[in-house]
Amino acid sequence: MRTYVVGGAVRDRLLGLPVQDRDWVVVGATVEDMLARGFRPVGKDFPVFLHPRTGEEYALARTERKSGRGYTGFVVHTAPDVTLEDDLLRRDLTINAIAQDEDGTLIDPYGGQSDLRLRLFRHVSPAFAEDPVRILRVARFAARFSDFSVAPDTLALMRAMVADGEVDHLVAERVWQELARGLMEATPSRMLRVLRECGALARILPEVDRLFGVPQPVEHHPEVDTGEHVLAVVDYAARTQQPLAVRWACLLHDLGKGDTPAHVLPHHYGHEAASAERARSVSERLRAPVDCRDLAIIFAREHGILHQAAQLRPETIVKLLERADALRRPERFGQLLDAGACDFFGRVGMGERRYTQREIWRAALTAVQAVNAGEIAQACRDKSAIPQQVHAARVAAVKALRGPQGGKRAGED
Repeated sequence: MRTYVVGGAVRDRLLGLPVQDRDWVVVGATVEDMLARGFRPVGKDFPVFLHPRTGEEYALARTERKSGRGYTGFVVHTAPDVTLEDDLLRRDLTINAIAQDEDGTLIDPYGGQSDLRLRLFRHVSPAFAEDPVRILRVARFAARFSDFSVAPDTLALMRAMVADGEVDHLVAERVWQELARGLMEATPSRMLRVLRECGALARILPEVDRLFGVPQPVEHHPEVDTGEHVLAVVDYAARTQQPLAVRWACLLHDLGKGDTPAHVLPHHYGHEAASAERARSVSERLRAPVDCRDLAIIFAREHGILHQAAQLRPETIVKLLERADALRRPERFGQLLDAGACDFFGRVGMGERRYTQREIWRAALTAVQAVNAGEIAQACRDKSAIPQQVHAARVAAVKALRGPQGGKRAGED
């Protein structure tokens, strides 16, 4: 029985990156051998065990044979005679098919170290094409390692997999898992570009794919292309370390622009409502978490008006605060404003400007929160009029933020 560290731990150490978790492969052992040594079985699809002291994962060396569509259609074979090279051959990329033995010696039968130096994502063998999740993984790795490129033969294989319909057999939960992980990497746009380049984006997120080539008014969007704008917004969310819900909202906020009739372009009148409906549909199709779904819907619906804070009447401001449930969910409203800032700075030439709208909305929410709805209710004789009186008091509180001559709101330049 021999054990080797494999996969990401070896790759990241060679790249000089911190190693978070170590995975091990075990050669020359059976399930009974592992149980006799106190390992705890946890694998559902193939034999994986937790070390009795460290809790690290140990998997028996295995081979796989394709038996059906999708990423679950495999027959797994484990036996003491399965070699380390056999196990590494079934892995996705050469940079993930490097092993290290207990003495620190590297076993690299498929050229992973060379591809690390070349900054290339290259598939290990034609078996790559048997698992469509690998397309998502390559795209996710591109978001993490932004200076890597996909080898031409690997990209051609990914395109063939898409054309063959393999991607269509992915389940929603797995697609969401990989997309979410990619969005949380340093450069999410790289994931989306790779998916688009191989044709997978049109199958997984057609609503996003159709935004590329859709023009916007140059005076508001110097980058013009809606798809390029969305990528810049998502990358800005990553640079400012926004949580997943904000990044998801940024990705979906302009989906309605894909519905704009050609004769109206480059304008997109009323696209917010269509964007909100599509954000809901996409989130539900991929079974996104509730917080991601809800923020995406709200931001898609409200992002246009968020950017107009300085020009809005107090009545309109209060209505949005109430519509967005800002008083009960101030943290989520803060995320909405953060998404608005990402949208603002996801445009060419905005880096030196300030997004003052965020301060305006924060000041308005603070003023509205200071209104004592309980006192108003107690003093109100006609109980049916309580909602209207509370609303009026909130409007008055926001109006008080203006100067005596109707000047600037708090937070304005």
